[in-house]
Amino acid sequence: MLTLFQSRRFDSKVDSSEISKKEQILGYLLGPAGALLLNAVLATYLNVYYTDVLGLTSVWNGSFLVVFPIVSKLLDVVINIAMGYWIDRTKTRQGKARPWLFISAPLLVISGVLLVVVPQASTAVQVIWVVFSYNLYYALSFTMFNMSHNLMVPLSTRNSVQRGKLSVFNQITTVMMTGILVALVFPMIIMPVIGLDKHLWITLICGISIIALPLTLLEYYYTKERVTEEEALQFVEKIPYKKQLIAIVTDRLMLVTFIFFLFFTVGSLIKNMSLVYYSNYVLGTYNDGVTQMMISVIGGIPMGIGIIAVWPIAKKIGKRNAMLAGAFLFIAGGMVCWLFPTNVPIFLTGQFIKNIGALPISYVFMALFADMLDHIEWKHKFRCDGVAISIYNIIAVTMSGICTGIFNALLASSGYVAPYYNSTGKLVAVQSEPVRDAITFGFVGLETVTGIILFGLLLLMNVEKGIANKQEQIRSRQEKVI
Repeated sequence: MLTLFQSRRFDSKVDSSEISKKEQILGYLLGPAGALLLNAVLATYLNVYYTDVLGLTSVWNGSFLVVFPIVSKLLDVVINIAMGYWIDRTKTRQGKARPWLFISAPLLVISGVLLVVVPQASTAVQVIWVVFSYNLYYALSFTMFNMSHNLMVPLSTRNSVQRGKLSVFNQITTVMMTGILVALVFPMIIMPVIGLDKHLWITLICGISIIALPLTLLEYYYTKERVTEEEALQFVEKIPYKKQLIAIVTDRLMLVTFIFFLFFTVGSLIKNMSLVYYSNYVLGTYNDGVTQMMISVIGGIPMGIGIIAVWPIAKKIGKRNAMLAGAFLFIAGGMVCWLFPTNVPIFLTGQFIKNIGALPISYVFMALFADMLDHIEWKHKFRCDGVAISIYNIIAVTMSGICTGIFNALLASSGYVAPYYNSTGKLVAVQSEPVRDAITFGFVGLETVTGIILFGLLLLMNVEKGIANKQEQIRSRQEKVI
């Protein structure tokens, strides 16, 4: 199938040697929007669909939703390793990552639809369907998209300033999807309408899945792998996978980066899963349409500010230093929220401080990760993009399942009761104090703890020191080969 990508029909619509405005807007801002919207909706609401709409909390005495997401991640690990191997060994006219972006587009649609069209059948049939569709989406479809998508910034150019701008454009899309649509529009407008109606849930998710197809193809056609093209101009030795893996896992800076991403991901995922429950049971009432909207607005305002402010600050004081300053505010705001989880004015103030602190990490991390990949190339004289992004994606995707299991274990162990209609037709949606405490820890407590860990790890992530000189040495080596 990859031979198709030798055809000019699949050529990028970008032909400039420098990053163009069209590339920034179509390839990095609009293109990823469909897949990222689908994933953001699933990250926030799929567990709600399983617990409240399908009622899977009772399966295997509540252990199914704890066990299956975690066990499913074993397949994720295998596929992520395989994808990293395939990407590094993909040699086509279109590059090594972009072809997989193209292939992922129809798979996202199919798997997204199957996730929600669970048949009205026996428990055994539903369990099999849920497990199959979950792994088709997370282990294969989104893995393929996410790995190729995340390589677009590192492979687009070696220019650190342009990389930083592309990283910001990418993050703007993520913020638009998660911070505005999913966290603001959904709780205020969509969720009160669809409630516990399975047919409306299916219509919603299927519609979003279909939209992801043309937008993902837009990302494919308006991105360009300039770094890969540099390699194509010279003879590049085929590096054994084992050698690439050793280069990655034995590098201190890269290891610290992966550990940083691990803790950031765990805190973010459990917070995102807790948001709906926190809004419904701790700070507000079930689907009131206001509480989650207020929390989201407080999160969205700083993210909007970040579009303008973060990159100039990072250029002035450095990416790592900007992230350090942000981590300090992130911790401070998190502590305020944790101490006053039901006091609306104080809690929202803490959220605002916390989200200001999250800006540098959110907008700048991928640019720093790209510097790490150049550091590895300078040190070992070969690139390890596929291997590195497979480890990155193993963390991102496997943690989604593990964190789902952990969060569901928190709910089950504390005594969570799914909302239901009583004999008079009234919706009953209340939780005990232990459940509310567990939800509060998931939403603000855990991220405060991980924030402290992130601050310490950032002190060790000074890859920017000498990176410009390293990139120049790489160019000199390439010129000698040519």
